[in-house]
Amino acid sequence: MPGKKILMLTGDFTEEYEIFVFQQAMEAVGHTVHVVCPDKKAGDILRTSLHDFEGDQTYTEKLGHNVVINKTFSEAETQLDEYHAVYCAGGRGPEYIRTDRRVQAIVRHFHEEQKPIFTICHGVQILVAVDGVVRGKKVGALGACEPEVRLAGGTYIDLSPTEAYVDGTMVSAKGWTALAAFMRECLKVLGTEIYHN
Repeated sequence: MPGKKILMLTGDFTEEYEIFVFQQAMEAVGHTVHVVCPDKKAGDILRTSLHDFEGDQTYTEKLGHNVVINKTFSEAETQLDEYHAVYCAGGRGPEYIRTDRRVQAIVRHFHEEQKPIFTICHGVQILVAVDGVVRGKKVGALGACEPEVRLAGGTYIDLSPTEAYVDGTMVSAKGWTALAAFMRECLKVLGTEIYHN
């Protein structure tokens, strides 16, 4: 089976692990991941963040590694038919890119075409900004996003930090500690099978 093409939506200070780990794992098994950010082109730098729970009432945020964007946003948005799935990485990026009408149009395309939608942590903030995407769906995300999921007509699933949830072709998880389970379910939805000898 040929590899699939996945479009990853990011913004500055998107969660580092949710970019690097996802991209490298998907590419290791033969898929292509295009990392895009509104108004950035291939070769531009994206700054990332790293969130962690260290005993405070909420997460801490530290500066992560820089990511080199590998696809020009304006090109990707005109080539959506070439992509098999969209992935909304978490962190702080979703908070501001969700208001971008072009990002909303991309998500709407994948929703209307019934293509797989993958979301982790704060990534669900992008989905709830597009009417109907999470309505009637069961979705996992960071607990702070529960009210947004409910207000958008979805059912928030309080997953453990290492679980992922599948509702049709939507795969979701609470945060980067669930990346192994999350990617395993994403691969199943993409039809990817891995065999061990």
